[in-house]
Amino acid sequence: MTKKLYVGNLPFQTTEDELSDMFSQAGNVESVRIITDRDTGRSRGFGFVEMDDADAERAIEQFNGTDLGGRPLTVNEARPQVNRGMGRGRY
Repeated sequence: MTKKLYVGNLPFQTTEDELSDMFSQAGNVESVRIITDRDTGRSRGFGFVEMDDADAERAIEQFNGTDLGGRPLTVNEARPQVNRGMGRGRY
């Protein structure tokens, strides 16, 4: 079974490949996604990594609070996405 991890406080220049390489030190990475701004395409400073349950727990212990590019990472289990209504631009 896989677990989705939230990775926050990422330096804005971090790439998905760099994040994947980093988290592969803790185990097998299923997927990586850095969230970007819809309008500018620039990173919003957080993303998600999917890993096997045991590997995900190891990654949380290993990387939460770790310095990346001068910023301490926040790594924890992702919470389910909340439906926030109709979306932007609709009334």
